Amino acid sequence: MSTKARILEVAAALVAESPNGDVSTRAVCEAAEVGAPALYRHFGDKEGLLSAVVDHGWDKYLATKRDRAPGTDPVQDLRDGWDTHVEFALHNPNLYRLMNSPAMRTPPAAALESHRILTADLQRAAEQGKLRLAPELAAQIIMSANVGVALMLVSRPATFTDGSVSRRVRDSVHTMVFTPDVMTAPTATPDPLAPEADDSRLPATAARLNALLRQAPAPVLSPAEDALLTEWLNRLSNAPRS
Repeated sequence: MSTKARILEVAAALVAESPNGDVSTRAVCEAAEVGAPALYRHFGDKEGLLSAVVDHGWDKYLATKRDRAPGTDPVQDLRDGWDTHVEFALHNPNLYRLMNSPAMRTPPAAALESHRILTADLQRAAEQGKLRLAPELAAQIIMSANVGVALMLVSRPATFTDGSVSRRVRDSVHTMVFTPDVMTAPTATPDPLAPEADDSRLPATAARLNALLRQAPAPVLSPAEDALLTEWLNRLSNAPRS
């Protein structure tokens, strides 16, 4: 094992065992049996080391998402993705708190990749007419809620004792993000042009058209026209409903 890999493995183990999830570079150097110059040469500073620890841990988690083949129902994939996200947090509380710590000056690469995977699943949902919002906005809403629930569960376990909290929040958020018929019949493929009981038809249609245009094999509009149409469709798909 290389010196860098040994330092990383030791730091990850110390983070997991720490009462508060924090470690000192001195403790890492002693446990890895290296001098401080070696640690700083490979990781720059303590934040660089902790960022590497976070990416190392999440890389194992994201490997399961990278390797999975997309299912036929992106909504079910998104439900499963929410649940596995929370499960990972519960099994790795110190690592999860570290990843979402405001003390980290730059977001770890793994966090950005996780967001891209979520947005891609939402893009598939939009292409099938199942999304009420633009995929980018829906991703921000879902990720905010998912991370918030997971942080509360790992940071305040004495307060958040109801095992159904995550599922209830997930379903509430998904009700806002997906078209109504998707939530009442998860396996159905809704037609966004069909009459609906509420006012989600126009936003769903705009989100679907925007998603389908992005999949066109060749540009059908000029760059200026494409930018203008995208702006209009995003505005329609993200418009607040009464």
